[in-house]
Amino acid sequence: MKFCFSTLFVKDMEESIWFYQEIIGLPVSRRFNPSPDMEIVFLGENGTQIELIQDKGKEVIEIGPDISWAFTVDSLEAAYQSMKDKGITILSDIIQPSPHVKFFYIQDPNGIKIQLVENL
Repeated sequence: MKFCFSTLFVKDMEESIWFYQEIIGLPVSRRFNPSPDMEIVFLGENGTQIELIQDKGKEVIEIGPDISWAFTVDSLEAAYQSMKDKGITILSDIIQPSPHVKFFYIQDPNGIKIQLVENL
């Protein structure tokens, strides 16, 4: 069995695409409208992808506070400064729980926690 994608219902598709393309660096791989009130976008190249769904009939989107998605970066300090410069909501300082990894959390436009990780 192989994990293929994770789905996130979004409030604003364009804002969400901008975040995942420009901030996280994921390209759009597919984009389509299965119905007039729904749009689906897949982001990512090879392996696991993110599926964004905007459903105009869905009034409330609930994001669990205990869920986060993690993405690796080459330089955590550079990523932290970049997030500050771009006005992205930063949820934590840099945390280093072991000599092998450090990370911090930001928030996407829909309220999901995104963990940016540097493996040392």
